[in-house]
Amino acid sequence: MIGYEELQNELKKSIIHNCYVFCGMEEQLIKEGVKAICDKTISGGFSDLNYAKFDGTNVEFETILNACETMPFMNDKKVVVIYRANFLSDNKNKPSGVEGDDGILKSLSKYMDNLPQHCILIMYYVYQGDREKISNKVKKLQQKVCVGEFNKLKGMMLEKKVKLKFDEMGKDIGRAELSLFCSTVDNNMEVATNEIEKLCAYTLGREIKKEDIIFLLPRKSDNDIFDLVDFISQKKAEKALGILNELIFRGEKSTVVLSMIERQFKLIFLIKLGLESGKTKDNLSSELKLHPYICEKMIMQSRKFTTKGLQKALMSCLETEKTLKSSSFDDKTEMELLIINTLTA
Repeated sequence: MIGYEELQNELKKSIIHNCYVFCGMEEQLIKEGVKAICDKTISGGFSDLNYAKFDGTNVEFETILNACETMPFMNDKKVVVIYRANFLSDNKNKPSGVEGDDGILKSLSKYMDNLPQHCILIMYYVYQGDREKISNKVKKLQQKVCVGEFNKLKGMMLEKKVKLKFDEMGKDIGRAELSLFCSTVDNNMEVATNEIEKLCAYTLGREIKKEDIIFLLPRKSDNDIFDLVDFISQKKAEKALGILNELIFRGEKSTVVLSMIERQFKLIFLIKLGLESGKTKDNLSSELKLHPYICEKMIMQSRKFTTKGLQKALMSCLETEKTLKSSSFDDKTEMELLIINTLTA
């Protein structure tokens, strides 16, 4: 099994596999990996004729077979991509393909043994949560295909990738500023790329300063609140309380933490109401001014709560706010009680 960096190294050495299966949390890196394979293997002015892409949630095996068997035009290779190949996942809540997961996977598994040399078949799906791991279905294919897992970059790998993004934008960033950016931004490349574009536009014509990064990027506490509410949705009191205690230890005021929790619950509540009325992710992302990635994550959170449960959580926030402003009770204790009360939402 390989990762993003290993794939890039293999491509530099012109090591190209006949079939790839990619999975992981980082769809942006997966897409970049697919593009790198295409750039390496499809040349000339006929790239569109030698590239085919299908949605794995509704494609039929015969369609994939025909695309793979068709000879490339004025090129040695052609690339066939199946995105949202959820039939490769063990997730029981995923949408199935038109032939059913077992049917299309069985047909593809058998076909991989006879995949023509002129074709590069790439299939990928994105994990639905941070705790999802490579599926048993994919593990069974490792003898036939090259499997790549693309998860969040960390440390030097994250800094290297972010620096490359700044270079692509034609913008220089100092080492100290780069380190601050990487320690502040959510290590999701789609989000990071969006923040890089904002930062480059904001500092157009001058160098990037630390103050710019602090001013523009979302606070880490926002991410902590997201995780805190996520643990509440999973009924994991100890982990939720752990994040609360860490925020207070870092010097965040209880009233500020409370307002952030309340805002998170309010957004989830609005998203849930929107979904029930038939609104799409794009509609909600635009109306609530949320990044599409963040909106998608919050949609997943909303499904873990009932509408009444969210109403109860919001009422608990209001009651806690009233208590904090009108009594001399210990703020930390009141916040801990809020977490316990919302666990039953």
